[in-house]
This record gives sequence, structure tokens and C-alpha cells, in this order.
Amino acid sequence: MVLIEQLLTKDEVRTFRQHLDQVPWLDGKGTAMGMAAAVKNNAQADTNDETVRQLTNLLLAKYGENPKLVSAVLPHKIFPPCFNRYAQGETYGFHVDAAIMRLPNSADVLRSDMSMTLFLSEPDEYEGGELVIQTEFGEQRVKPQAGDAVTYPSSSLHRVTPVTKGARIAAITWMQSLVADTHVREILFELDQNIQQLLQNESISREQLDSLHHVYHNLIRKHTSV
Repeated sequence: MVLIEQLLTKDEVRTFRQHLDQVPWLDGKGTAMGMAAAVKNNAQADTNDETVRQLTNLLLAKYGENPKLVSAVLPHKIFPPCFNRYAQGETYGFHVDAAIMRLPNSADVLRSDMSMTLFLSEPDEYEGGELVIQTEFGEQRVKPQAGDAVTYPSSSLHRVTPVTKGARIAAITWMQSLVADTHVREILFELDQNIQQLLQNESISREQLDSLHHVYHNLIRKHTSV
């Protein structure tokens, strides 16, 4: 699980929220697959609306430009983000995201390796609405600042606790990684983050950095599933 702080700036969040206030919202159950539909109670912005499509494309561009997101996921395919809203009393019970998803208006499919929630509401705008993810270290509860995003394995059980006041607005997406193995992906992320830190250290020689880059990229070659 990786927290990506300020994937959107506060000004960008404000712009998204202003547009989302004007678009049609539908019952979220219509997009749930299998058993998830029985525990899903929220609203989702109409993906056929032109404004929603424009916002989706803006987010896709932001995702591809974010170094930490690219490092954590190594995305090969990204499902177009969906906007959801939880009003008072709405919730999403424990579920696992579908393993295979068909990309909209395409014959292509995506294997969901990583899921991501981008928060568009400040934590003091709503009560409840925590993202709860079951991990090998126990439950992780997430409720970050607006503009922050969290990535987590799509294979994990997760839920959104009931909103008891206000409204929780977010964008969700799923990504197929170039590296299918979760543990290998975690190692590559840690290695890359350390390399990025060492780049700021003037005492580290170019030869040392080249050696680490050599290891990193050859590991990706070895484990890439494309």
C-alpha cells in the first residue's frame, strides 16, 4: 500500500469538485460486478457525460506523469478513472475487485493488479467513509487529505465504512502492472525510491548510481509480463 501525497493540487481538486457538482450521478450498483453489487451503496458519475469524460482524461494524464505512482505500480494499462460519491448512510462492504476488467469501448481487457483511490474531499468534510484494506499486517484505515491517493493490491479485501455526515467524493481506478508479482513489484519500488534519494546525494559517484540502475532495469526485464 503506497500513499501518493498531492497527486492533485488543492486548486486542481477545487476545479474537479466544481465540475462534478454539475454532472449527473447514477446508482453505483450498476457498475459493480458479481458479489460486490450486494454490498455496494453509493453514487457514480455518469461515464457517458462529456464533462466526466474530460475529467477522466485529465486524471489519466496526471497519473502517467506522477513519478511515485509510476514507480509503485509500473503501469501497463490503466482503467479510465470513475468518480464516486458516498452521502450520509452510504457504504461499500468488504469486497475484492474483479480480476479481469474489459476496457470501456474496447475489446481489450485489463488484469487488475493494483487499485487506487484518489480522495477529492477533505477529511473534515465528512464523518466515516474510511477506506479499510485488509493486509497481512492487519486492517489499514485510510482517510487522507483531498488530492492524496492510495494504491493497494486489487486482490485485497477492502471496504468503505458508512458515511455518517457530509459526503465523500473520490476517483477510483485499476491498473495492470508490467510486473505481475506483487512482492517483486514491492522490491522494485523500494529499490527505485532509494535510487531517487541517492541521486540527491552529491557524495554518491556516478558509477555507483549506474550500477544500481543496471540492477533495477535488468530486474524489470526479468520479471516483465509483456
